[in-house]
Amino acid sequence: MRVFGIDCGTEFTGYGVVEMDSVAQRPKLVHCAAGTIRLSKKDKTPVRLAQVYRELVSLMTLHEPTVVAIEEVFFSSNAKSALKLGQVRGVAMLAAATCGLEVAEYAPLSIKSAVVGYGLAAKEQVQFMVTRLLELECAPESPDAADALAIAICHLHTAQTLMMQGAR
Repeated sequence: MRVFGIDCGTEFTGYGVVEMDSVAQRPKLVHCAAGTIRLSKKDKTPVRLAQVYRELVSLMTLHEPTVVAIEEVFFSSNAKSALKLGQVRGVAMLAAATCGLEVAEYAPLSIKSAVVGYGLAAKEQVQFMVTRLLELECAPESPDAADALAIAICHLHTAQTLMMQGAR
């Protein structure tokens, strides 16, 4: 299974591609790609959303994931920020649907718990654990890319757990 994780943001949208190597003696997480889609504050919202859509479709086509995983909406005290984030999430889901991919959504607490073991972990802790779990030589280029990788890892862990429960 190859998972395309997306950390949606209005300025930076992180992506990360991780797969499970189940051929190895012990199943192992494998880092395939990660990066950040950087959006210009100068561009109007429709232009920014179009950029996110184009780049995500291009990346999904390139990396051929089997599923896309994104973070669920979290409640924000700033309604305007939450609305803008929702627009980016909608574009990410549209990109996945355009590519014929299923979308799985995870709560921030679930993602952090799956990767760090603690739902209220700091971004630095997530970045550190992603680096360790994927055996990377250095941390991902941005916290957004690290978060996207964490979302992908969370989906792989969840899918593996569900598969094991179904085998019982």
